[in-house]
Amino acid sequence: MNQPRFVEAIAITGRILGGLFYYDPQSDNIAPLVAAFRDGSWAQQWPESIPFKEELVESFQAESQESLGEAYQRLFVGPYALPAPPWGSVWLDRENVLFGDSTLALREWMRENGIAFDAGQNEPEDHFGTLLMLAAWLKENNHDNAWQELLGWHLLPWSGRFLEEFIAHAEHPFYRSLGELAQQTLAFWQTELVFPVAEKKLYR
Repeated sequence: MNQPRFVEAIAITGRILGGLFYYDPQSDNIAPLVAAFRDGSWAQQWPESIPFKEELVESFQAESQESLGEAYQRLFVGPYALPAPPWGSVWLDRENVLFGDSTLALREWMRENGIAFDAGQNEPEDHFGTLLMLAAWLKENNHDNAWQELLGWHLLPWSGRFLEEFIAHAEHPFYRSLGELAQQTLAFWQTELVFPVAEKKLYR
């Protein structure tokens, strides 16, 4: 289904959630989004097609002894082991490595579909945030078949497990809430799929 309201909902939520998972919360392009979630104004602009619990609005505003920047560093950068690494191959590869076979498969799929990826650094293409933003771009540009394949083959097979672990170890209320909102959002996206999600063994 490619009705305008679904396309808009997926495009908006994919870009917002993808950006919040990928970028430093203090970066210039993300700070306004963080502010909208901290003051609750995001809920008024969130697509009606995506349900969310009222308590989620409050939990985004909850205080923490750990700063948001410190939480981002701990969850996405290191230097210590990340509690829930945001790259697909860590979950899909037997050795839990970056640039595993699943990353190479995604890279080949992107090449076949004429999708260029340039993060400006040596980073795998299968970052959770990157894939959400790519999904948004595919949907709003009417690449529905590629959108279906991206979700069914390269994102949903591992993202559920990743989000479970991310929420369990987030500790900071903002990122815990972000994980829960991502769960709800992907559940909505999945109602748009016309074929089953690929079953892949997870190694973490």
